[in-house]
Amino acid sequence: MSAALVLFSAGQDSATCLAWALARYERVETIGFAYGQRHAVEMQQRGILRSQMTSLAPGRLGNDIVVDLSGYGALAESALTADRAIEMSEEGLPTTFVPGRNLVFFAVAAAHAYRRGIGRLVGGMCETDFSGYPDCRRATLDAMAQALSLGLDKPIAIETPLMHLTKAETWALAHELGGDDLVELIREHSHTCYEGDRTHRHAWGYGCGACPACELRAKGWEAWERKSGR
Repeated sequence: MSAALVLFSAGQDSATCLAWALARYERVETIGFAYGQRHAVEMQQRGILRSQMTSLAPGRLGNDIVVDLSGYGALAESALTADRAIEMSEEGLPTTFVPGRNLVFFAVAAAHAYRRGIGRLVGGMCETDFSGYPDCRRATLDAMAQALSLGLDKPIAIETPLMHLTKAETWALAHELGGDDLVELIREHSHTCYEGDRTHRHAWGYGCGACPACELRAKGWEAWERKSGR
């Protein structure tokens, strides 16, 4: 039986990746991480969005687990885990960069996948529309997959279906996978806003509309609407 473990935060990207995995694998499980993120509202949305997506591939969506990594979040303090301004740092990275976040996530996910008999990890990392995070690069994840495979003495693949897609292309992929119904689920129930704002409703979903995550999501939505003639 082919199986995959999806790193699922309830954001636009991870929701699209979950739909992508459900279209390809017989068994799909999910894992989430509570690392002290300011936008912890995404954790509330996980269950809602996940339950709504079960209809995409009946019988394929399996177990879910949320791992408490709050200690790590405090150690790797950033504008996503503390009350700090979202701006560019002296290192040339935005202050939303959480050092090593994806490396920690994949290490923990791989340990869980090993126990569950799963050899494929799926994440929504992207080199096209991103903030310059070095742990989103395909080269980083290739090295991580090799290290995990060596450390577990078992082949571990890290799949990133959005790696070379723009946000507009990510909306298009969601539509290709699940039509208007999936697009509407992602708009209504996913959460991307760094500020954790679910009081303001926009054409592309909920968010403050001003943080980098909201701006990127809005730009992608508008570009997809223009191209698709919606």
